[in-house]
Amino acid sequence: MPVPTSPNAPAAGVPTIVVVGHGMVGQRFLEALADRGLTATAGTARVVVLCEEPRPAYDRVQLTSYFSGKTPDDLSLVEPDFMARHGIELHLGDPAESVDREARRVVSRSGLTFTYDTLVLATGSYPFVPPVPGKDAEGCFVYRTIEDLLAIEEYAKTATTGAVVGGGLLGLEAAGALKGLGLETHVVEFAPRLMPVQVDAGGGAALLRTIENMGLSVHTGVGTQEVTADDNGAVNGMSLSDGSSLATDLVVFSAGVRPRDQLARDCGLAVGQRGGIIVDEECRTSDSDVFAIGECALASDGRVYGLVAPGYEMAQTVAGVIAGETASFTGADLSTKLKLLGVDVASFGDAHGAAEGCLDVVYSDSRSGVYKKLVIGQDGTLLGGVLVGDADQYGTLRPMTGTVLPVAPEQLVLPAGAGGPVTLGPSSLPDDAVICSCHNVTKGAICEHTTLPEVKKCTKAGTGCGSCVKVIGQLLPQSADKGLCGCFSYTRSELYEIVRTLGTTSYAALLDSHGRPAARGGDGCEVCKPTVGSIIASLAPTLGASGYVLDGEQAALQDTNDHFLANLQRNGSYSIVPRIPGGEITPEKLIVIGEVARDFGLYTKITGGQRIDMFGARVDQLPLIWTRLVDAGFESGHAYGKSLRTVKSCVGQTWCRYGVQDSVKMAIDLELRYRGLRSPHKLKSAVSGCARECAEARGKDFGIIATANGWNLYVGGNGGAEPRHADLLAQDLSDAELVRLIDRFLMFYIRTAERLERTSTWLDRIEGGLDHVRDVVVHDSLGICAELERLMSDHVAGYRDEWAETINDPERLRRFVTFVNAPDAPDPSVKFVPERDQVKPDLDILAGPVLAIRTLEGTAS
Repeated sequence: MPVPTSPNAPAAGVPTIVVVGHGMVGQRFLEALADRGLTATAGTARVVVLCEEPRPAYDRVQLTSYFSGKTPDDLSLVEPDFMARHGIELHLGDPAESVDREARRVVSRSGLTFTYDTLVLATGSYPFVPPVPGKDAEGCFVYRTIEDLLAIEEYAKTATTGAVVGGGLLGLEAAGALKGLGLETHVVEFAPRLMPVQVDAGGGAALLRTIENMGLSVHTGVGTQEVTADDNGAVNGMSLSDGSSLATDLVVFSAGVRPRDQLARDCGLAVGQRGGIIVDEECRTSDSDVFAIGECALASDGRVYGLVAPGYEMAQTVAGVIAGETASFTGADLSTKLKLLGVDVASFGDAHGAAEGCLDVVYSDSRSGVYKKLVIGQDGTLLGGVLVGDADQYGTLRPMTGTVLPVAPEQLVLPAGAGGPVTLGPSSLPDDAVICSCHNVTKGAICEHTTLPEVKKCTKAGTGCGSCVKVIGQLLPQSADKGLCGCFSYTRSELYEIVRTLGTTSYAALLDSHGRPAARGGDGCEVCKPTVGSIIASLAPTLGASGYVLDGEQAALQDTNDHFLANLQRNGSYSIVPRIPGGEITPEKLIVIGEVARDFGLYTKITGGQRIDMFGARVDQLPLIWTRLVDAGFESGHAYGKSLRTVKSCVGQTWCRYGVQDSVKMAIDLELRYRGLRSPHKLKSAVSGCARECAEARGKDFGIIATANGWNLYVGGNGGAEPRHADLLAQDLSDAELVRLIDRFLMFYIRTAERLERTSTWLDRIEGGLDHVRDVVVHDSLGICAELERLMSDHVAGYRDEWAETINDPERLRRFVTFVNAPDAPDPSVKFVPERDQVKPDLDILAGPVLAIRTLEGTAS
């Protein structure tokens, strides 16, 4: 983490830009400067940043995701080397205390002094706390920074009931956080409805019903009169304006924000009557050398914008002006789409129908909590709308605001079977339609690229709130042929359904009945053969097929490693990894592994999955090694297959003083349950016995972290080249609930994932993402959970160890030879040389002999 450093005198002629504040908008401004080459590294400007918080800029929009398992580092918006790469001086925990505009000097809290050529104020806003008696009692908090969340989390450990003052965007997020912390939760909103700025009365009513059904108590149309405290000064209740009272021991104030403009006031800059630093269209203040951006600024249109997207536009504007470009900020789109307590809520344009003569087209279903309203002008122009409970069309409707809809508006709000819905595809949007409002990216700019990662990298679209990602995906080039390969026009998930439904146990039969016409009767290819082989293996117990992957036709379908139930290494030898469930092993078994490695001359290595890998076995030695291991109680660790690898664990509450659950037992139970489960890609898991997360469960396909009330289940994580933290699927589960949800999750993944698709990629790709997966496996929205559980039960009952199945069958043993015509002859190319008291492959043999180089007669040597 950067620490305050003494200012360096700028080089002659190089201007100094001082930025006060390092929130989301401040960081976006720094990125805009870097994009224009205005940095110390480029030799064009010295950039100094004074930050009040103890950490660099983080995603405040996603703040509540901290309670879903994201760490403060996950929320960071600053690449690890960004500041150093551009020579930016970042001073954390050292805000600006005063500004002398005449001397053009800023003094920080620690006493550092900086002379500026340009000063940019990005001080943001501060939470408004109503001036009610008791507001400073112990147990009262605001909801604004990571430090606020850490304090709330700690205090909630001894609380039972929480109340949130404010039913707006942040207030409902705070309420969701309190509920997630296990508190009985109340929301108190002075307005007659929730989210009064974004939604109308109908939308507020739909939102209210849905939230109350989740177990939250909502009090609208009342204000907080007083926060009461006990004799120790700790909160114990609230008095409301209607004469009622609430018993609560934790209060979160989320009643809006106010521009943080005190620094500007103190140095004599002009501010608005209701706050905000007055700026012009270039975001200049009343001092031409001072700019203001973000929530602290009162824009030229008379608004203080509390959304991040306008702040980003201001940041771009000021960076452009400093660079000598023509740029201005005259206003911004206030459209919003978010998910509050699992409920989709969106509003755009003239959501409240303020335009003269406008008409409302409304659909409301109180039973399902869906409310849709489109505001239409007299000429058919879409002016705005409100969507609650179903906001799928937001990404298309918002860019069409101000245009005449190509279809009747009622068709866009009615459900299927009642005259709608009609889906307006990307083709109906003009090229200048803004798709990503966070970064002001148009359809035309997006269509210049071909993949989502490319769009994110080059335009930043989709990296803000994320609501535009679905539409971006629809705009990108789509492959006409979704088939698995040249042999099948079906995807892997479609082939899974065909095999499961028809009970097909033969690849040849599947190819002949469902392959492309030109492929029928053929041998298939290296893509579809192992894919279908894996599908049949995963369904074998249900289909009544042999679960042994080297039986009959199945043997010809397997990948290289599966051919010999071991991992092929670079010199043609193989490695053997016995299963060590949960990483727990007895001294006797350790001795057996040591003896086997010694007797067969194998290289040994402890893996990251808490197992012991033995390298250097010849094909003909594999059954002999397996026999020794199986006799000692070991079985295959399936390190060679697309299946479950390991379930790591810490020592848990049995040994660790921080542990709150028995993580070792749970890891062992899970590994023994899911061993041998064939899947589209390898599966890894871990169980941590407490929130210290020593087993690194959030880096796994499914990870489990113990809580005082049970287990939290995370899904979709992975390490590797593109690491991804797993997302929280469910929390505070009992042992039985945990196993049931993992059963469902794994079988749903196996059923719907594509070839070689990790759970992380699958979770990002599948329609609806994590929310859809949660609906399916937790809430049984598709009605398939009983079937998913049955499939897993079939797998558990049908499991057989492949090593034991091999060594006990002479016919199966016949394949484990190097040369079919000389079964007793070892492979002469598999040689080793000593290194660090072990062996390694003889690379000289692999490289071949060194050949002498001769020159042609008559040429120079």
